[in-house]
Amino acid sequence: MPQDIAFEETFEDTSAPVVPEIEPVTEIEPVYVHKGKASYYADFFHGRTTASGERFSQNRLTAASRRLPLGSRVTVTNADNGRSVEVVINDRGPYVKGRVIDLSRKAAGELGMIEDGVVNVRVEARPSDQPNRSLRHRLEQMVAALYPDRKPETEPPVTVAERPEPDLADTNLSTAE
Repeated sequence: MPQDIAFEETFEDTSAPVVPEIEPVTEIEPVYVHKGKASYYADFFHGRTTASGERFSQNRLTAASRRLPLGSRVTVTNADNGRSVEVVINDRGPYVKGRVIDLSRKAAGELGMIEDGVVNVRVEARPSDQPNRSLRHRLEQMVAALYPDRKPETEPPVTVAERPEPDLADTNLSTAE
């Protein structure tokens, strides 16, 4: 017995304009951004104790910052080639004028800066990227100290380089929970 096969034709109305869906505006997170030069640790420091108390390793994605809280996770972007790497702040420094971060050799390799040694970078610390509530709160305080009138829900991310840095001498940034 032959089976009847039904064919269903559908036609799309192409006369009506296609309106793309509009995504809702999401809340813009405040971001601590620091622009400057990055360098990387000499091999001499491999195995030495960092400010966080752990041993420094050239083979881990870590960095030193004078301002950011120990334990913070930050994204470092090489301004020359656009490559980025996420590192954990586990030490203090650099102590050379104009430098904002010292990287492990592994992090420097990810950024493609081994040959150059020192490159221009953008360091971004987002409260939501932090491993615990204490670090999130400290970064939010840093942004609030820089921009007391800022409303995070309505304004774009902040850039530290746009304004002079405040004196954070009374702010305890060295302990992480």
